Amino acid sequence: MTEESPTTSHLSADMTTTGMMQITGVNTATSSSSLGLEFYFQCAVVVIGVVGTATNGLVLYALIASKQHKKHALIVNQNAVDLFTSFMMAVSYSIKLCNIQLIGSAGYWLCTLILVVHSP
Repeated sequence: MTEESPTTSHLSADMTTTGMMQITGVNTATSSSSLGLEFYFQCAVVVIGVVGTATNGLVLYALIASKQHKKHALIVNQNAVDLFTSFMMAVSYSIKLCNIQLIGSAGYWLCTLILVVHSP
């Protein structure tokens, strides 16, 4: 005959509560060097966006001026997408660098259409 035993936990109250840790607050202070690094990163992204916009615009102009845009549709489409994304990246990071107050309806639409706001 087989004996069935119920599976129960034999842990005492001491063992179950010693591993728990209570977190009451989160330190959200950032150092000034971290803020400086973030500023330089955003400036670098703006420069990359401006250079990308200029080079993709130049390539599109060269393809259209040489009348090669009909033969190389994939290259034209890829450069058009890169031109748009480079331009929008430069614009959005430039606005982030300006630190504009997002209040009122203009702030709402600016945040909705251009900026990406992350909640903590």
